[in-house]
Amino acid sequence: MTRVRLPRAHDREVFGYVETLLGSNRLRVRCLDGKERMARIPGKMKKRIWIREGDVVIVVPWDFQDEKADVVWRYTGPQVDYLERKGFLKR
Repeated sequence: MTRVRLPRAHDREVFGYVETLLGSNRLRVRCLDGKERMARIPGKMKKRIWIREGDVVIVVPWDFQDEKADVVWRYTGPQVDYLERKGFLKR
C-alpha cells in the first residue's frame, strides 16, 4: 500500500458507508459524522468507478443542503482494511 487518500477537513469531506443504491446515480450514505445523506455520483466518476452497497466513500456535503452530498472518492478493499487498522474507520 503506497498512499491512501484521507478526507480533507478544510473541504468539508467526510467518510461514509453506502447503504442503498437509489438509481439514477443516487445513493443513501451513512456518514461518520452521524448523519444519513442522499449522495450523487458526479458525471466524471459515473462510468469510471462502480459503487456498490457496503463500499466506503468520501462525500462532500452541500453548503446549502446538509442532507445531500457529492461522492468524490471510493476505497478499494485493501484500502479499507488499512484505514480500519490505523483507526480512521469504525464499523
